[in-house]
Amino acid sequence: MDFKTELKMYQDIVNKELEKYIRKNKCIEKVLNSAMEYSLMAGGKRLRPILVIATYKLFKENIEECMPYAVAIEMIHNFSLIHDDLPEVDNDDFRHGKPTNHKQFNHPTALLAGDSLFNQAYIVMSKDLAKSATQNKIRIFGEFSNAVDRMIAGEYLDTELEGQQISHQMLQYIHENKTGELLKLSIRMGAILANASEEDAKSLTIYAEKIGLAFQIKDDILSEEGDEKVLGKPVGNDKEMEKCTYVSKYGLQKSKEILENITNEAIQELDKYGEKAIFLKELAKYIQNRNK
Repeated sequence: MDFKTELKMYQDIVNKELEKYIRKNKCIEKVLNSAMEYSLMAGGKRLRPILVIATYKLFKENIEECMPYAVAIEMIHNFSLIHDDLPEVDNDDFRHGKPTNHKQFNHPTALLAGDSLFNQAYIVMSKDLAKSATQNKIRIFGEFSNAVDRMIAGEYLDTELEGQQISHQMLQYIHENKTGELLKLSIRMGAILANASEEDAKSLTIYAEKIGLAFQIKDDILSEEGDEKVLGKPVGNDKEMEKCTYVSKYGLQKSKEILENITNEAIQELDKYGEKAIFLKELAKYIQNRNK
């Protein structure tokens, strides 16, 4: 199976699983539920849940055990996107080529839809823990909570330091937390649920950290030279808001060189897994070469 076909297969699996959690029942708060569905099912790459599943499959074939955690991390990701788009943060009007949640509904509804997705992620995991509270699942619950905390901290710093010149260390810290933490969590959840050894978990964590940084550097590059029609959101917001990015700090060409090096380093971490890791290697290249 070629990479694009396999990626689409995983995206279909994730979308079908997410549909199980859409609240379709008639109730007084139906608009809130519609706002949650609007963002959760808007499309997107489904990269985080796919990383959970693909990492799990390095060690085990039956993916049912990891699905609640794949769903939960996509809910958290979409919570973060709704809040990221709000006027107080990035003030974006479009995402995935559609009006952002606060534009489609209204500001309070979008804020609460994000909060509800955040909470639903924990409901999903808690229900799975109630069925079978293994040590690995309890460990994941803790790592999940810490990663969300770090993502929020990274988002805060990204917003708070707009218009300021910051060090390379601070820029990397922001990227590692804002974007990298959830990607690293995705990989670690897949590995831990599949009972991977600590040595395997360590190697995969290094891979995850590198693709997490690569993802954000690519976002910085796309914000500078991406195609707005392909991205589905405006280009140039980072420059307009005077955010410190890899492009503003190192220039476009140097940022591309850094991205290339980090991607190659990530791929090398998977060499010991042979053909089993082909999809994850291709996924690193996909992150590097994506146009949205």
